[in-house]
Amino acid sequence: MKRILTSTILMAVLALTACTNPGRFGAGGDGAGANAPLGAAGGIIPGSANDPSSTAYFQQAVGDRVLFPVDQATLTPEGRATLDGQAGWLTNNTDYTAVIEGHADEQGTREYNLALGARRANAAQEYLISKGVPSNRLRVVSYGKERPIEICSNEACYAKNRRAVTVLAGGLSS
Repeated sequence: MKRILTSTILMAVLALTACTNPGRFGAGGDGAGANAPLGAAGGIIPGSANDPSSTAYFQQAVGDRVLFPVDQATLTPEGRATLDGQAGWLTNNTDYTAVIEGHADEQGTREYNLALGARRANAAQEYLISKGVPSNRLRVVSYGKERPIEICSNEACYAKNRRAVTVLAGGLSS
């Protein structure tokens, strides 16, 4: 009985996922194909990942995080390149404010990692300000090791957790 129930649920899930994108084979007649996020008039769908003023675009195309070496808050060349993109995006999209979250890996004490996360967030904030982003549009917060994106005890996980993440919020800060 349990096998029949599991099979039925699996079939229902597969059937539902098959219905999520009816134009996936280009049947819409516009020649754009299924994966082109275009509106009815052929324009960009607001809020989609190909809308240059959307948070989805910011996260996917610009990049919302910079990584740091062990026990450091010094920006890497890759980190500066990502922040250059963020500064440009924030300059062009003045209706957004940002919170820069500082994070650390699980090694070390809670207090040490909170301070390290704060230094990382401040480094990103100061770089964005140096690139012309008004300071009143940026806030920083440190989570230290309290919000890991990877949980395990090896260097690959630690490296992903040593980061500063720029989180966007709509509306002016004035």
